[in-house]
Amino acid sequence: MTAAGAARDLTALRDAATVVLVRRGVDGPSVLMGMRGAKAAFMPSKFVFPGGAVDPEDAGTALAAEPDTAITARLQAEGRSESNVTPRQILVAALRELAEETGLLIGKPGQSDMTGYREAGLVPDASGLRYVFRAITPPGRPRRFDARFFLADAATVHGDSDDFSRACDELSHLHWVPMAEARRLELPFITEVVLAECAATVAASGDGPLLAPASVPFFDNRENRSRFIQIGSEE
Repeated sequence: MTAAGAARDLTALRDAATVVLVRRGVDGPSVLMGMRGAKAAFMPSKFVFPGGAVDPEDAGTALAAEPDTAITARLQAEGRSESNVTPRQILVAALRELAEETGLLIGKPGQSDMTGYREAGLVPDASGLRYVFRAITPPGRPRRFDARFFLADAATVHGDSDDFSRACDELSHLHWVPMAEARRLELPFITEVVLAECAATVAASGDGPLLAPASVPFFDNRENRSRFIQIGSEE
């Protein structure tokens, strides 16, 4: 690839956020997944977690509480010089995409301009999100994202976690999948990797609050050669 081509790939990157929602019960943990449409430009007909690109409007949306300082620091680590997206925007985008694609809300009572939250009288709350993974789409794909993945407990969802009546049509077959069986679905490679990381975090958390990982795995595909590092590692 020429230098000009590489530059075009970098500028095509969009910041994105994804929520891995886990529901724990006597039969073991389950995760919420849906299938992308067969004609989708990115990962068609694959089962994925709810998520999508960060929007400029996300910068103006307030959260119920300030982001955790450790999450903020990690979201800023290994940043891209061409992106001015803030940690707050990424967290807001994660909750907005969850609301749009599943109809599920994580918030506290209050007034917000975000669709879904406004009607429910809630302000989006990111305090329960655990930053667990980051991945940049390799060059040559029809869409390229710098995606951050957040793990969240379904116990923090406002209302019925089985009610997807307010979801948009971007994901079909929304359902809770036992974590132990999720790999049987048609998954993108990166979704399989994130799933394994989340399963390990859930297992380590036991019945208590979801733990924050000691470091965040990062698949960095900004260049032709993939690079795997740990964000926040002391090594």
